[in-house]
Amino acid sequence: MVVPRAPEVMFSWPLRVLNHSSDFCLQQPRQDQDEEMLVPHQDVVEGPQPMEEFMKFLNEFSYGDKSSSILGYFGDSRELSDYCILRKLDVHVVESAPTVENQLVPDASTTRFTWAIENFFKLNNRKYYSDEFSVGDYKWRVLVFPRGNNVHGLSMYLDVADSHMLPLGWSRYAQFSLAVVNQLDSKLSIRKESSHLFNARESDWGFTSFMPMGDLYDSSKGFVVNDKCIIEAEVAVRRIVDYWNYDSKKATGYVGLKNQGATCYMNSLLQTLYHIPYFRKAVYHMPTMENDTPSGSIPLALQSLFYKLQHSDNSVATKELTKSFGWDTYDSFMQHDVQELNRVLCEKLEDKMKGTSVEGAIQKLFEGHHMNYIECINVDYKSTRKESFYDLALDVKGCSDIYASFDKYVEVERLEGDNKYQSEEHGLQDAKKGMLFIDFPPVLQLQLKRFEYDFARETMVKINDRYEFPLQLDLDRDDGKYLSPEADRGVRNLYTLHSVLVHSGGGQGGHYYAYIRPTLQDQWYKFDDERVTKEDAKRALDEQYGGEEELPHTNPGLNTTPLRFTKHSNAYMLVYIRESDKEKIICDLNEEDISEHLKTRLKKEQEEKEYKKKEKAEAHMYTALKVARDIDLAEQVGRHVFFDLLDFDKINSFRVLKAMPINEVKDELFKEFGIPVQCQRFWLWSKRQNNTYRPSRPLTLEEQSTAIGSLKAATVSRFQNFEVRLYMEVHSGQGTHPIAPPVRAKEDILLFLKLYDPEKEELRFVGSLSVKASGISSDIVQRLNEIAGFPSDEDIELYEEVKYDPSIMCEPINTDESFQSNQVVRFRLLEKAEEDDFSMELSRRSTYDDVVEKVAHQLAVDDPSKIRLTPHNPMSHQPKPHYIKYRGLDYLSDMLRHHNQMCDILYYEILDIPLPELEALKTLRVAFHSATNNEVSLHFIRSPKSSTFFELIEDLKSKVELPRNDVEFRFFEVHFHRICKVYQPMERIDSVSDQNGPLRIEEVPEEEKNAGPHDLLIHVYHFYKDNHHLQYFEEPFLFLIRDGEALSDIKVRIQKRLQVPDEQFVKWKFAYVTLSRPEYLQDSDIVLSRFQKKKLVYGDWEHHLGLEHTATTEKAPFCQSEPSFS
Repeated sequence: MVVPRAPEVMFSWPLRVLNHSSDFCLQQPRQDQDEEMLVPHQDVVEGPQPMEEFMKFLNEFSYGDKSSSILGYFGDSRELSDYCILRKLDVHVVESAPTVENQLVPDASTTRFTWAIENFFKLNNRKYYSDEFSVGDYKWRVLVFPRGNNVHGLSMYLDVADSHMLPLGWSRYAQFSLAVVNQLDSKLSIRKESSHLFNARESDWGFTSFMPMGDLYDSSKGFVVNDKCIIEAEVAVRRIVDYWNYDSKKATGYVGLKNQGATCYMNSLLQTLYHIPYFRKAVYHMPTMENDTPSGSIPLALQSLFYKLQHSDNSVATKELTKSFGWDTYDSFMQHDVQELNRVLCEKLEDKMKGTSVEGAIQKLFEGHHMNYIECINVDYKSTRKESFYDLALDVKGCSDIYASFDKYVEVERLEGDNKYQSEEHGLQDAKKGMLFIDFPPVLQLQLKRFEYDFARETMVKINDRYEFPLQLDLDRDDGKYLSPEADRGVRNLYTLHSVLVHSGGGQGGHYYAYIRPTLQDQWYKFDDERVTKEDAKRALDEQYGGEEELPHTNPGLNTTPLRFTKHSNAYMLVYIRESDKEKIICDLNEEDISEHLKTRLKKEQEEKEYKKKEKAEAHMYTALKVARDIDLAEQVGRHVFFDLLDFDKINSFRVLKAMPINEVKDELFKEFGIPVQCQRFWLWSKRQNNTYRPSRPLTLEEQSTAIGSLKAATVSRFQNFEVRLYMEVHSGQGTHPIAPPVRAKEDILLFLKLYDPEKEELRFVGSLSVKASGISSDIVQRLNEIAGFPSDEDIELYEEVKYDPSIMCEPINTDESFQSNQVVRFRLLEKAEEDDFSMELSRRSTYDDVVEKVAHQLAVDDPSKIRLTPHNPMSHQPKPHYIKYRGLDYLSDMLRHHNQMCDILYYEILDIPLPELEALKTLRVAFHSATNNEVSLHFIRSPKSSTFFELIEDLKSKVELPRNDVEFRFFEVHFHRICKVYQPMERIDSVSDQNGPLRIEEVPEEEKNAGPHDLLIHVYHFYKDNHHLQYFEEPFLFLIRDGEALSDIKVRIQKRLQVPDEQFVKWKFAYVTLSRPEYLQDSDIVLSRFQKKKLVYGDWEHHLGLEHTATTEKAPFCQSEPSFS
């Protein structure tokens, strides 16, 4: 049984307050790219561009577009009957085309399909499909619009024939060409090429403006001969790497690193270091503590990262590592110097390794030594200095390859003339200055100097010169010319290339990735952030040299200079491993190399990750539930909350299956709170006018047996959050043992009590109390004293909290007045809004159900849900424009409130169906314009909101008289006597605005069905001038103007259509109106030429044919039907 809303009582001693509550609110937890590719009409949408991964390949082809939007009229032809299947002429199967490197897998199939369309000039339908043909086990068909897809030209697309049969998430990639064959000279055939990744959203792709209509329909040009048009389609289907669903681990055995924003440079370096097993092993052996956190320890963060790269199935995040560097989010979006990062990281690790079992590991791997020397020429004196290095920076500018860089590195400089060497013993002397290597490290890191500062432009520039590097690097070449006399000639300095780090971009930034041979075998891998792919040696070496590349001729017949372009992707860092140390560096690792606490920690992290993943996958099955009890109110009032009852953000949330009934939820809450099921009574929360929240009514028996998901759907949407919020009313017996709550009557009110102590300046919640609405405040004073722990005769003052914004207001309560605040309400029939029908005295706290129940009883209506109420506007003294939705307002006081003003009038209607059912339907006012007798009939039609206009027509056919069953219709909205929206049959009716008057539905005239290829359908509006401004009136309409038709002929047809007498029609003026500027027409003017000259930007409303006259004509007969509902 529905009961009145629960007020809140607040009292204090000696200044005591009683607070009445009001309402509450639930708040829960994208041929050539020219103008022909544009799609100007609203039901044709240009498709997104192909994936970036295919750009290098796709540059050979022009882009296409899709035939229509997915939900538009022509989006899913299988649901329509406005196309024909025409027989194909023949199908030719051609040998497989060559494969496309990397992205395209070598199984490809190409088919040429020829379609001869007979009786081409007699085609009446808007679009046609060819027969299906197969390419590589895939089914295709050609889609053509003979008169254009809302453009003045032939439209043609390639369509996936079986798209409706394919599984969710399907995609297929195809290169294709479409052609209209010139039957007089095949060399003049028009052929356009494109390529596309077809999927469920874009199952067709091609050319909206394939060729001009004039060329196609001119038989002398050879495209249509003997009323036959021949279309060719050549389709090449290739399997591609689907990078959206690509699994690096399955494809390569390795995983990538996630990019935080601009950390690709770091990712490429980390992958290189990780794939040096000796380095990884040394990192694993660094001592870390169980209580360390990765974000605060570089060794632990690196250990964790390497372990995840080794064992994870998905790409790994680097946030913990960057946090251990002391970076914030801003640093993650800034590209740092790779060489500097490498040196700093190694220094940090080297420092952490001191005094451990892996001390010196970094030096053993990367440290080499060279000797700087100055040797006098004329005296016996030589100065040397030994220095260590972890990497070498080699010049690229002016060097053709890596050996030229080493030659330059050890090049001897002569100190003579003004630049003589100052010797301490011999004074100024001619000398030789240079550098030679004492030893090279096992792992040789070479930084290529691709960047330099341009002082003229005051900016960093990138050197993209061609620079070659070998797979094997011999630094003992030419009898060890790079080595110093002290070098150990017993060590063979022959190196094998391990990694190539690449920069793609310019001097101000770009993208970094790495090619790596983890085991130094033939197979290369590309590590590009999250993605890891297998690559060949050509891609890893030759294509990373830089320099220029020559584009091949697209037309070999033209003798032109080849086009060359600079390659901006090239190597900037190389890692070589010495052959003699290969076995030691590329060593084996086992689980014993990883500390137990690290494995335990990461195993726990993985389990938590899997749990969260599972939880996310199942989130749609659950809802959040928050249950507040008096104990929560007592904890928050006076601490976190003062005017309201509680802050729900501080209430624990339960994850509950949506399918679980409320009664089962009670069982779970018994386990949580220990409160027996029979002692639990749940209330819904509501939002009051003063923006506070209160329990409004207890759940009905029906609601308690329904699933909590249904309760959420009914309540949560009102409060813009995603959690169900309930209040649990619990009564205590002797001691604090909970007992079953008493049976509630409709007149029962639940009060919430707050006690304010002015001496201590404390406010606290002390409980709740159920009272009769007819009772008075003085009846409960003794009980209030008992709850507060005061003597039974203690004098207390009672107050009601009214509002807190802009200032707190608490009003004293007269103890002799009843809790129930009544209101005499005058009810008026909505159709007779000026007359009172009857009056009733009701409590302002009467719920929505209470009010409609009493109104239904007064009107002798059996079902209260058939009563619909509309509030009153005391400012206009009229009904408000919107009715009160079913249970849309909680209390009578809400229904009578207009801003801060209360009124005493409500309007009612008696519906033929319950209001909840009606709200699930869309009620449309439909003005049907018959082409047979020029009559207009008004209908009221109800249909489910998900219905389409196509379904609406089927309903309308039963209500109007039609000349035949195959009549075609169009739908549009009229606003201020102008057509503002034309709907397509497959659009949903809930998109219709309720503000623009009746939806207009009319028969499509027969003349439009026989329109020629150059004819045009235009908007025609009535207008007159008022102070040089156009004022529109009467009914606008759509009208077909023919190619070459003069205004004089158009006038005859319009007069016949509108049935205007001669004496009135002679006064009419005709104008071509564009953006409200009229250009008056003469009888000899060819009207179509005016409309073809203007290129529309915003749509058909920009220009129209205007009929200037005064409103003296008789309107078409108007027949209003009785409201008909379905």
